[in-house]
Amino acid sequence: MSDLAARLRALPAFPEDMPDLDLEQLPADPTELFLSWLEDAIDSGARQPHAMTFQTVMADGAPVGRTLILKDLDEHGFHVSTRNTSRKAHQLEGNPRAAMTFFWRESGRQVQITGVVHALGEDVSQADWLTRPTSDGTPNPEWQVYALQPTWIEFTQSRHDRNHKRVGYLFEDGRWHHGQVTTPAG
Repeated sequence: MSDLAARLRALPAFPEDMPDLDLEQLPADPTELFLSWLEDAIDSGARQPHAMTFQTVMADGAPVGRTLILKDLDEHGFHVSTRNTSRKAHQLEGNPRAAMTFFWRESGRQVQITGVVHALGEDVSQADWLTRPTSDGTPNPEWQVYALQPTWIEFTQSRHDRNHKRVGYLFEDGRWHHGQVTTPAG
């Protein structure tokens, strides 16, 4: 084992006290659980609880991620924004499938979301643009809000014994189905 490997293994992994994920008390709609976890992160004072890694696919099929801020969540999905001339906008144009990963280290919680992304209307995009700190109050035709409409959401509650609790929700046949996710040892 290298010095780096030993140093990394010695780093603290999770906080002492973490919440539990009650697999018997799950809502039918995963956005309810997501909003509950997001509220917990906001209430905890976590820094940027609305930040997530947003992953798209490059033209050659390689995944690429960057940190973005969740702007809203509604019937259209999970909102993010960018210029319609950005690399991620071009990647979404080529392949509209994307993923988000939220991680709240203060509670040992993670949420992974995958789905299809679509551009929202000009009214939504300009309303978002006008609230940005860099906006001078004039419209920006390059600004675009996108919504990721989820097809899969996985919730992970970390545990000290590393037997993390996971539940996955799949949108199929017009409704959400959920079940415990097991990961093979290894």
